[in-house]
Amino acid sequence: MFIAGFPAGPWATNCYVIASEPGQPCVIVDPGQGTIDGVSEIVREQHLLPVAVLLTHGHIDHVWSVAPLAAGFGIPALIHADDRYRLSDPIGTTSSMSREQLFAMTKGALELTEPDDVRVFVDEEVLDLAGLGLRVQHAPGHTEGSVVFQVADLHAPIMLSGDLLFAGSIGRSDLPGGDPLAMELSLSRVVLGADDATVVLPGHGPQTTIGVERATNPYLAAHAESPRRGM
Repeated sequence: MFIAGFPAGPWATNCYVIASEPGQPCVIVDPGQGTIDGVSEIVREQHLLPVAVLLTHGHIDHVWSVAPLAAGFGIPALIHADDRYRLSDPIGTTSSMSREQLFAMTKGALELTEPDDVRVFVDEEVLDLAGLGLRVQHAPGHTEGSVVFQVADLHAPIMLSGDLLFAGSIGRSDLPGGDPLAMELSLSRVVLGADDATVVLPGHGPQTTIGVERATNPYLAAHAESPRRGM
């Protein structure tokens, strides 16, 4: 499997390009601010054919460049149904900053528009894209429609965790649409239920594994030890 990832923009959001191998169709995951040139370079150098943009959730730092990339490659953008509304107003549904403040912060590179072709997916749907068979797991808590994408690989399972799980930390649940109880349940069901060998590719920071996080992540340990409340 071919996976290229890089942090971009003022929020250092990880964007990923994934294909079965070079020279094949690919998907683009979470293209935040400042990702257009990086994605285009990977696609060109590896002779890839983008077929879709996938979004782990609808926060501004993960969707900033989705519209120009989707339009440029002529491909759809896919997001969970519960976060679909965020693509209509990514600034108003994420940030307290004004459009003018964001425009100044990013030196005029403001690409926040709604993609022309937006499609939604649901929990446990398997996305037959680029021959990857990505399984969607709904993981609310950071936002209502946060998800992780699970990808089978010969070496180890891969989890694109978005802002659910990071190396040594977890996603915050105090932004609009966040829910601490939902976060707790998502960590229990999606993260603690995964195999230790699973490679985690998070929305921010370095990659890790479920096994390492299960053993060392203090936030994950706290959720694992807390009593489960009614569902």
